[in-house]
Amino acid sequence: MKKNLLLIATVVFFTNISCNTKKKSTTPIDNSFSLLDTDRSFSKLSEQKGIKFALIQYIDSKGTFLRPGTLPIVGGQAINYLSQLDDNSFKMTWEPKGGSLAISGELGYTYGIYSLKLNNKDSVFYGTYVSVWKKQSDGNWKFVLQSQNEGIE
Repeated sequence: MKKNLLLIATVVFFTNISCNTKKKSTTPIDNSFSLLDTDRSFSKLSEQKGIKFALIQYIDSKGTFLRPGTLPIVGGQAINYLSQLDDNSFKMTWEPKGGSLAISGELGYTYGIYSLKLNNKDSVFYGTYVSVWKKQSDGNWKFVLQSQNEGIE
């Protein structure tokens, strides 16, 4: 269970994005707002339909998860891993605290704080995450790399 919680927390936390609101322009900065919104939408979907569903919707076909104590889980293996995930005993959400975009506007990252709440318990676990995002050909963002750390105070 702890292994699954760690993976889920890692995935979720890398998907959160936050930035200061500024007047939008036609520069790649516009995409950072889109990326931050994507991360927030990802968290909202996790809250509404579960982390498993949300992760499957937002992972790139070549996406990678980095977890403590294991080799990276990549592409099809990551998607297979997610499809077997049991997320019925907890809810995971996150809030991005920052992020940045490459000048090309095609890659970016977000980072923030996640919370993992066990159902029917008052316990909440917090950690940090980072997600690397790639803009898809349809203009949407999907994460290509996620990692997280447990235990913040």
